[in-house]
Amino acid sequence: MSDTRRDVIVAVDQGTSSTKAVAVDRAGTVLGRGSVAIGQDHPLPGWVEQSADEIATSVAVAAAEAARQAAEAHGARVAGVALSTQRESAVVWDRETGEPLGPVLGWQDRRTADAARALGAAGHGERVRAVCGLPIDPMFSALKFAWLLDAVDPDRRLSGAGRIGVGTVDAWLAQRLTGEFRVEAGNASRTALLDLGALDWSDELLDLFRIPRAALPRVAASDQATEAVRGIDALPAGTRIHAVLGDSHAALFGHGARTPGAVKVTLGTGSSVMGLLAGREQAPAGLVTTVAWSLDAPSYAFEGNILSTGATLVWLAGLLGSTPEELIALAGAAGRGEAAHGVDLVPAFAGLGAPWWDEHAQAVLSGFDLGTSRAEVARAAVDSIALQIGDVLDAASSGGDRAGETVLVDGGPAANDVLVQRIADLTGRSVRRPGSAGLSALGAARLGGVSAGIWGDDDFGGDTAAELFRPAADPGWADARRRRWHSALDLARSAAPARTPQHQ
Repeated sequence: MSDTRRDVIVAVDQGTSSTKAVAVDRAGTVLGRGSVAIGQDHPLPGWVEQSADEIATSVAVAAAEAARQAAEAHGARVAGVALSTQRESAVVWDRETGEPLGPVLGWQDRRTADAARALGAAGHGERVRAVCGLPIDPMFSALKFAWLLDAVDPDRRLSGAGRIGVGTVDAWLAQRLTGEFRVEAGNASRTALLDLGALDWSDELLDLFRIPRAALPRVAASDQATEAVRGIDALPAGTRIHAVLGDSHAALFGHGARTPGAVKVTLGTGSSVMGLLAGREQAPAGLVTTVAWSLDAPSYAFEGNILSTGATLVWLAGLLGSTPEELIALAGAAGRGEAAHGVDLVPAFAGLGAPWWDEHAQAVLSGFDLGTSRAEVARAAVDSIALQIGDVLDAASSGGDRAGETVLVDGGPAANDVLVQRIADLTGRSVRRPGSAGLSALGAARLGGVSAGIWGDDDFGGDTAAELFRPAADPGWADARRRRWHSALDLARSAAPARTPQHQ
């Protein structure tokens, strides 16, 4: 048996604003890093586009840099690649030439809102959710695929013949890096086209959304190795991708969650609250059901997607001529204030996500007067993150058992103590923060090493530097603060025009 002490997995975290790569050994030590910023375009209100070529190039550049650093500084050998990717974003390409045929429609893109409303009004919502676990919403890929195909293949002749392909970002990267036409099961479950029971495309949903089966990649297990990666000279010949996970799923795997009841929050532009389910059960009302990963058998999870958390801080910082970090420091300096009288910010900039799923809700700043300070507004913005997370956790607890007595947290904003403590105080739960940053990449690396056979799941380096934040606020104060928040939510939702709810 060869010596694997210097073997590393190059794990790539392909996100909305950047692509980051790390070369990781069995101890969980990062021996090399690479990072490439990527852009976004907003040609119309509610439209979010990226370049498929730019995404693919960023992955190759970041992975090569991480591999070079590990080899030059530590003599490490790359034993495989792992991918963590943004999930619902949609790509269309020519399968013969391998060239993209349009922009990537980002997961935040809302151009298909009218199509979603029409399908909901026609009564399809309940059946769609029963098959794929998801609501009819512009966030998920199916409507984006249809929009892209309408632009390049309106009669579906080429896509029906398999000449044009559509897929999520992981499928696009598999095509560009290995030549394979495949999509990982967890990412596939974010399209609203996957039958969760069969782990295959649903003919019923394909017909509803007008997507030819021939245009979609085959569904692969999360730990199924690809053909050899091509076009990245820093990788040894024959290097394969050994693991693929959606970014939020990779974070859950990186936390070591393997049994039902484990719940994590990934903080970013928006936030994902995800917890493992006991089986293929329906998630509680207001949440969605998804495939966490598929190894020997699929593992299922509930998820609540919050549309604006870190983005709220970025927006307010720009408005006040500050930075998100300064805003959080201001919020901490402001203290708790009075629960019954104070400022609330409901960041419904594009409606509300889980558990309300109200696209008509309006952003609201309430409870302010001529004496309101910058610090109080900053505190309201920080509180909105914690309070939205609390609403999702409460929805996850609606079946009787309290979800996440200890909540796992990760993502860039989780590095801030004030924010994490506020989450603990306002949700009434302990919050565990890992000592390692970049948990999506580390989760993908962990599975990649297991799949490549260079370490076992229990052998991967333990997190000895994790910190636990316990609720420190008076429970009565926290309850009153949550009631005030819900009053502000009512205002945000009642400020909208008359609406028909899309789903529960």
